[in-house]
Amino acid sequence: MARHLITSALPYINGIKHLGNMVGSMLPADVYSRYLRQRGHDVLYICATDEHGTPAELAAKEAGLSVAEFCAQAHDAQKAVYDGFELSFDYFGRSSSRQNVEITQHFALKLAENGFIEERAVRQVYSPVDGRFLPDRYVEGTCPHCGHDKARGDQCENCTRVLDPTDLIDPRSAISGSTEIEVRETKHLFLLQSTLQPEVEAWIDAVGGEWPHLSSAIARKWLTEGLQDRAITRDLDWGVPVPADTWPELAAEGKVFYVWFDAPIEYIGATKEWADAAADGERRDWKSWWYGADDTVRYTQFMGKDNVPFHTVMFPATELGVREPWKKVDVVKGFNWLTYYGGKFSTSQKRGVFTGPALEILPADYWRYFLIANAPESDDSSFTWEHFTATVNKDLADTLGNFVNRVLSFSRKRFGDAVPPGGTPGAAEERLGVEVSHLLAEYEDQLEALQFRKAASALRALWSAGNAYLEEKAPWLEVRTDADAAALTLRTALNLIHVYGVVSEPFIPTASAVMRGAFSLEGDTATWVTAGRAELLDGVPAGTAFTVPAVLFTKVTEEDLESYRARFGGAEDH
Repeated sequence: MARHLITSALPYINGIKHLGNMVGSMLPADVYSRYLRQRGHDVLYICATDEHGTPAELAAKEAGLSVAEFCAQAHDAQKAVYDGFELSFDYFGRSSSRQNVEITQHFALKLAENGFIEERAVRQVYSPVDGRFLPDRYVEGTCPHCGHDKARGDQCENCTRVLDPTDLIDPRSAISGSTEIEVRETKHLFLLQSTLQPEVEAWIDAVGGEWPHLSSAIARKWLTEGLQDRAITRDLDWGVPVPADTWPELAAEGKVFYVWFDAPIEYIGATKEWADAAADGERRDWKSWWYGADDTVRYTQFMGKDNVPFHTVMFPATELGVREPWKKVDVVKGFNWLTYYGGKFSTSQKRGVFTGPALEILPADYWRYFLIANAPESDDSSFTWEHFTATVNKDLADTLGNFVNRVLSFSRKRFGDAVPPGGTPGAAEERLGVEVSHLLAEYEDQLEALQFRKAASALRALWSAGNAYLEEKAPWLEVRTDADAAALTLRTALNLIHVYGVVSEPFIPTASAVMRGAFSLEGDTATWVTAGRAELLDGVPAGTAFTVPAVLFTKVTEEDLESYRARFGGAEDH
């Protein structure tokens, strides 16, 4: 089987992330990783907190902590939430790690040796009130392209255009709010992306055909506009230090590498963290996943559209300029935005549902299913409490949960705590088997193609097939006149529950474990049910003991809905 390297965009360290962050990177990466593992592939899913740059310093200042203390606490808090969402990272690292520092400095030195880094004098915003140069994110103002009045000096979160602080209209310090700012000369390191553009274009020509349209369109747009040489150092107290033996003057001034230079390198750094964290006697070869791995590893990245340029153009330029065989991405799965009642989720403005509070009101499976079933793939999609409630109640509570509960409960009531034998499968069972096989193959195809909404649709149809079969056979009527026929129907439906328990796991891992665990099935070690095997509907033989678990999913009531709107806001607030 293939070796699959999976990464999702690194979440910023400053605060618990919102549902848009979850569905735009980490959750689909987890669904895909779980699916690949179930199919027998060797999978390494790597992520980490992005701990450098202005957001970390500003958040630490607000919290009254040193940046190191703040980042350590925030990393643990984020990891706890991701554990709550059952994200199956093989390792969740930190961009402030020793490993990332070492590899980032190695990359910078190699780029310099190969002539792709240049030291330049630049004019930079300086705040006399704060007594310091202001890195790009320390400067806020109005975007010259779209007029958004809260644009940052590196990027406008409204229109996603990359900016320089001097581009902003009416700039102000993000530290003090002072508009008394000057432009002074200082020195920084620049990555010569313009020189590397032909190589980036050739690389995208070779691999970009497999990318979703969103990712390739963004990359091509950047290339068409032309890659600009970009400063890769900043005036911050927290970050990967510029190596003093190569750039002594800049090191003496306390320059650190720009967060968008070191953050993508942390995918490699976190993999080395994973290897270094191996237990005694366990060997983990981190380099085999990244170095000289083009023919042995398939690398898939997941991220929101605002991060796509950095991973399709800027980081590949870095890797190409190093002149070493570091693994470059094979597929970039970009996502549009999940909005909240048509407005943007925003960490800085605390608008929308955030992942920690989400888990306080409902278990992870509810959120996992809804988000993937409505993933913003082809366009932006909107979260509303009304849509969320309708999806949970119809798909999870009615279609799946009710089917599981009534089949198990009715079978136990009529035939005891073991799968009944019943008669020989007939035409209805044959039709069901063919439909299940077809839908499962469709589900597999869509997951392989990274089409998550379509995969959810196939899974939902698979659940619906069980309900249609049950309504057709009506075992509650059959049992009155033909006990064997009713037993056959229930045995078939019980087998279908087991199939659901196996194949639904990428979407709803907790409920899947409950469904599969309902059966005392010795030797139940299969990680997947193939379409051909599922067609037989005989994985759980007659006589297998089972239990009736608690209700899988409860409906969201009107009272619940009102409380959610009161806590998080609704249409009238946006």
